[in-house]
Amino acid sequence: MTAGAALHQGLIVANYGRHFLVETASGERLICHSRGKKSQGVVGDRVWWQQSRDEGTIEKIEPRRNLFYRRDEIRTKSFAANLDQVLILIAAEPAFSNQQLSRALIAAEAEGIAPLVVLNKRDLAVPFARAWSWLAPYRAMGYPVVPMALKPVSPQDLQTLQQHLHGRTTLVLGPSGAGKSTLINRLVPHADVLTGELSQSLRAGKHTTTSTTWYWIDADKTSALIDSPGFQEFGLHHIDPMRLARYMPDLAAHADHCRFYNCTHLHEPGCAVIAASENPDGEAPISPERYRIYRELFAELSQSRY
Repeated sequence: MTAGAALHQGLIVANYGRHFLVETASGERLICHSRGKKSQGVVGDRVWWQQSRDEGTIEKIEPRRNLFYRRDEIRTKSFAANLDQVLILIAAEPAFSNQQLSRALIAAEAEGIAPLVVLNKRDLAVPFARAWSWLAPYRAMGYPVVPMALKPVSPQDLQTLQQHLHGRTTLVLGPSGAGKSTLINRLVPHADVLTGELSQSLRAGKHTTTSTTWYWIDADKTSALIDSPGFQEFGLHHIDPMRLARYMPDLAAHADHCRFYNCTHLHEPGCAVIAASENPDGEAPISPERYRIYRELFAELSQSRY
């Protein structure tokens, strides 16, 4: 830090490696670089920056409320910080993966971030009905699931979604083909122009989903969307397998009623989770698909720790 130079508050709204776009308190945006070799900032971070000619240097990152990220055996991928909500966009067609949906929901639960599931392509009657049925266990858990048609767009659907987004900072996730780019453009009509300007500012070439970008969706700047890279894999190697059931609401509802306090919910006698997975007519049953996902994830996370 340069002696005597003033520090200014800002918000990271885009990042490409060690280059960041920071929005100042007055609403201007400028390129900032992280100090040192290691880049710690992510979109959504509140920072203190210092002027350096026509650019800036990030000197300090404010403590985060949360950080949404995934981790595999090789690396950690941070999406965004200080979120109110994670919107997981899936589509009736191509069919979504229950495994990937569950992983994203678990990552949100682990950070205490409210999830919102949006099911696109309600105009495709048969695939949509099938997908809606698959989502029954998630609705039963209390997750909000919003039906959506983006092509052609349903004004009523869009209005309903905007109500869920109002006054919140929302990270948008979604696998390829779900319609994430279309959704962003419906909610932020000038998104393509803005991303082009960001890329030019950062001298980064064409903006693609390899970066993460913040968009304000109202003039008062109280509601924001964060567009993130699409994902095909979602590693959860940062999750302790013994806490996994706590981040799956359908299992968590029964986990405290097991005979043993350190129950893995895999084979122990007197396991309330196993009982709920074997009794579809009982109170708050666990679907066979969800229990299968738990078993597979528990094995994966246990293996990654040894």
